[in-house]
Amino acid sequence: FDIGMRMMLRKHGLEDKRDYTVVESDYAHMNAMILERKADLVIGAQPWAREPAMRAATHTLFTMRDATGGRTQVLVFAARTGFLDKNRAALIDFFSDMLALSRWFHDPAHRPEAIALAARVTKQPYERLDSYLFSTSDFYSDPEGLPDIGALQSGIDMMVALGFAKESIDVKRYLDLSLVQEATKRLP
Repeated sequence: FDIGMRMMLRKHGLEDKRDYTVVESDYAHMNAMILERKADLVIGAQPWAREPAMRAATHTLFTMRDATGGRTQVLVFAARTGFLDKNRAALIDFFSDMLALSRWFHDPAHRPEAIALAARVTKQPYERLDSYLFSTSDFYSDPEGLPDIGALQSGIDMMVALGFAKESIDVKRYLDLSLVQEATKRLP
């Protein structure tokens, strides 16, 4: 999210350290930072962005899609080849379980129970999570567990453009999706 924010600010001629100062905070405390006027702009991460006080006192300036021009891929699993080779069977089991759980959570028949579980774990009101979680308003999750390779490459290229990395890499060169693809074959 930080990269998206910086890219959007750059699109509007604003540069870090010259035009603004970044103050780091965890997502859970960003609401307090903006509501107490300790920051002028924060990342509105879910579920905190849906808190009533936040919705009443703020408005969206831009989204990640606005900043990046498309979808983003912010989370991936990464491991060294030796680890993958040594633990292949266990990793396929892991991905099978992860995909089965993801499908259960995203199945509309289980949604009330899934939201109740998430509310209990996150200590968020059920109603706040019900407004988006495990729905089309939530972040996209590929049903086959595959990353959006183009979005991942775009994110790396943005980090290079902003100076967070010295050079880009071709992510396709390092991908091995066979574990997830095998895990998907196990599921009904």
